[in-house]
Amino acid sequence: MTQAFENLTLSQRVYKYLREEILADRLSPGTELSEVALARELAISRGPIREAMGRLAAEGLIKVQPRRRAVVRSLTPQELIDAYQVREALEVLAVRLAIPRITEDDLGRLERLIDQMADHAKANAIGDFFAANVEFHETLCELSGNSKLQEVHHRLEGEIGRFQARTLALRGSLDGSVTEHRAILAAIRLRNAEKAAALTAAHVRVPAERLKPGLDDSADPAAAPPGPDGAAGSAAPVKAGSAG
Repeated sequence: MTQAFENLTLSQRVYKYLREEILADRLSPGTELSEVALARELAISRGPIREAMGRLAAEGLIKVQPRRRAVVRSLTPQELIDAYQVREALEVLAVRLAIPRITEDDLGRLERLIDQMADHAKANAIGDFFAANVEFHETLCELSGNSKLQEVHHRLEGEIGRFQARTLALRGSLDGSVTEHRAILAAIRLRNAEKAAALTAAHVRVPAERLKPGLDDSADPAAAPPGPDGAAGSAAPVKAGSAG
């Protein structure tokens, strides 16, 4: 157990544990979470579990039901599109705020994360690739200096991050994603806010744009539900899946 984890309150530990289980898809959409069962499993009282569930519900990761039960949420394609649209706006703002205050050390941090993504892409280590990818985008938000922006972005990353396999299918190759990140960083390094913002928007927008045709087709009763290959279909809940 790490020192950081030991320093957390009991409620924070439960929140961190459940959040990681959900994001790793070990608690998949539709899984029921019971305060009583969790209290028994974790050997703690129900109060910290109730507090942790409240935080997870506020982040949209679970839905609280009567009788102190909750279920892990799934997202419809439209909800996933909505999340990407908000994420796009946040990251464009983050880039604009970050550029005037970014340092050479900050640029080095971002470059090292892209290098990690490139290495993971070559090894086809998809889970590690996504971890470095998330850290890159969260670092950009951190460099904006806006704590509220970071808070909202972190919540959206939690919602979107459960669907790594679907996101990869919609985006295309890992190598293409690495190229897009390098272009964003090059524009930031040149302090070209307009170009960096445009490249960031285009990068974040890709999965949402490729989901939209499926929503249009869903008006057809004969349309098939979307599969893991990102094919068009109905607006059924998007299922989380392991990307590696």
